[in-house]
Amino acid sequence: MSKKKLSTTEATELLATLKARFDKNTKRHKGIDWDKVAEKLEEHPSKLWSLNEMEMTGGEPDVIGYDNKTGEYVFYDCAAESPKGRRSLCYDHEALEARKENKPKDSAVNMAAEMGIELLTEQEYRALQELGAFDTKTSSWVATPAEIRKHGGAVFCDRRYNTVFLYHNGAESYYAARGFRGSLRV
Repeated sequence: MSKKKLSTTEATELLATLKARFDKNTKRHKGIDWDKVAEKLEEHPSKLWSLNEMEMTGGEPDVIGYDNKTGEYVFYDCAAESPKGRRSLCYDHEALEARKENKPKDSAVNMAAEMGIELLTEQEYRALQELGAFDTKTSSWVATPAEIRKHGGAVFCDRRYNTVFLYHNGAESYYAARGFRGSLRV
């Protein structure tokens, strides 16, 4: 497992990347001050490490809001398509263990936990789609309700025909064009 802390150089480079993305996509976070976000990130090195994991796997994390109740900034993966470094994954560990052959390298739930992030919920995924057109060629696993998972299923979303769709699949399935998007609160 990684040390979950970036070197000073890595942290500086990541903050520069995040700031450039923040400045380029102002419609995603109206009224939010980058200096306050950066200050929060510097106070929480493990969160900066998680953002780096999101970045390194192709997620292009960006601030999408501020939670007034908790005082946290909210980051989502904002890559145009499902992050390349997080595709070809089944849904969770149980699904991974259930596969007898041709197992994927990991599951979405496991990978998210290792990265210190959460899978987007359907509601969060739909909110992300209000900020742009995401997953027009790929799809992303989303947090699956326990009742669906109990029956062996899992859910994923994508955007086609300018509409966001929610679908189901067996949790053990995996596809080259399906990954997952995550969220992080700082």
